Amino acid sequence: MNNSLTSKKCIPCEGGAAPLIAEEIEKYMPLIPQWMLEEGKLVRRFQFKDFREAIAFVNKVADLAEREGHHPNISVYGWNKVKLTCFTHAIQGLHLNDFILAAKTDQIYLRSTLSR
Repeated sequence: MNNSLTSKKCIPCEGGAAPLIAEEIEKYMPLIPQWMLEEGKLVRRFQFKDFREAIAFVNKVADLAEREGHHPNISVYGWNKVKLTCFTHAIQGLHLNDFILAAKTDQIYLRSTLSR
């Protein structure tokens, strides 16, 4: 699943890097089909059976973000919903790292739903 992205590692991105252009974004979007573009950011909403499962997922995403050195915005809302937003603030746009993190997050979610 998403092997072209999940096999990659996030690279440090400083302010001098250029954001992805529209054609590059269009190329990567099919690799993360559950994600949407909202105001130039990658966004996905997840739903879980309960609060504990939602927080367990958030903790796994936090561990991934630390390993990758690339951190999404995470919102827990309702009692069982999580919203993730990927965007590279240093360049005020999307970077390949955002797509890598999204694809790896999808893997975490898939594993969590298979273990239900």
